[in-house]
Amino acid sequence: MRFNLRKIIVFCIAVLTLWFVLMYSSLFVSPQPNRQNNVLELEKRIEGIRNQLDDQVKQSNSLLSKVQKQLKKTKHDKTVQKTQDAYDDQNSVSRPILPVLVIACDRITIKRCLDNLVKFRPDKETFPIIISQDCGHNATYQVIKTFTDADPTINVVKQPDLSDIPLSKPKVKFKGYYKIARHYRFALNYVFNTLGHEAVIIVEDDLDISADFYEYFLGTYPLLLKDPSIWCISAWNDNGKNGLIDLSRPELLHRTDFFPGLGWTLRRETWLDLEPHWPEAFFDDWLRDPVNTNGRACIRPEISRTYSFGKVGVSKGLFFDLHLRYMQLNMEFVEFTKLNLSYLLKEVYDDALTSEVYSLPELSAEDVMSNIGSGPVRVPYSNAKSYQRAAKKLGLMDDFRSGIPRTAYRGIVSCFIKGRSVYLAPNYEWTKYDPNWG
Repeated sequence: MRFNLRKIIVFCIAVLTLWFVLMYSSLFVSPQPNRQNNVLELEKRIEGIRNQLDDQVKQSNSLLSKVQKQLKKTKHDKTVQKTQDAYDDQNSVSRPILPVLVIACDRITIKRCLDNLVKFRPDKETFPIIISQDCGHNATYQVIKTFTDADPTINVVKQPDLSDIPLSKPKVKFKGYYKIARHYRFALNYVFNTLGHEAVIIVEDDLDISADFYEYFLGTYPLLLKDPSIWCISAWNDNGKNGLIDLSRPELLHRTDFFPGLGWTLRRETWLDLEPHWPEAFFDDWLRDPVNTNGRACIRPEISRTYSFGKVGVSKGLFFDLHLRYMQLNMEFVEFTKLNLSYLLKEVYDDALTSEVYSLPELSAEDVMSNIGSGPVRVPYSNAKSYQRAAKKLGLMDDFRSGIPRTAYRGIVSCFIKGRSVYLAPNYEWTKYDPNWG
């Protein structure tokens, strides 16, 4: 009985032990799925947190970008406002005296030029007329005299040096250009040094003027006083043909690195810098070399305020027939003296131009002329040849002077074709012009 009891006890202990083992095993094994679930859940939570952080980073970057843009805009707006205020202050100075210097030679048709200068002149005291005659042509002098006799604010001075200019045989055909440069030197020295004027508007005897010619120069004159990066104001757009300009924007003005001439304003202090180095010939191309003008710019209009009727001249009429006859003279009077032109100041203009141009979609010159798309576009170029191909296709003048395309500013040439603004612009970071172009 004891033996059986011992066996029963042993058996019961074994059964209990087995039962505990089985229970322990079930407790040990059963948590595994929960652990896996916990790991998966943890991974999901980590992924969610990561996504939230990414979203927050994106939102922070977006906010930072907006803040930076707003700060930049605020800074730009302050700069614009500051320059506008300074421009307004400068524009409020006493009315300047801006004499008109007429460069004359042997054209009796100077009467047409002088008739218009007198007709549109708003104020004789502000705009006295000084005629400088070269060539010793008496018939032309007699025409001039009819104006000087009738109005004491119109005067004439004769270029005293009518001597022949000795030139080598290859240069003889350019003698006219040598005489013109000599005459300009005399005339400008007379206006600035003899008469003591601070500024002058220069025209030649074969120019018509627009009705707002005087208003244009009076309104833009403060730019010469305010911005040392501007050395001249011109009434001429080299690409000012109908079909290349926006006739709805007669008030629009531009900066240009290319000296336009054909009606322009010069200050005395600038002439004193230029005069010691004045060239013997081709003075206009000399002024188009940035080296001679210290890299400064001129102002030009969208629509020209002058028109050349002088077919016969030193170029033998070739330039007139190919180009000048097609130029558009402005017909709508603009009150420039009432406009705020501070957008033309370098500290405002440069950033605004490049930001606008390089945000535009690209289009080829061929597509522009095919009238593909609408709205303003940028036509890229990479070198002199690609520029000339595009310019010819668009109908622009394609030549260079000292590597500068006509009307260009910082390498950008603007025009208005088929109802939209078109900008020929370098597809590289522009730093300066290459004098080897052209």
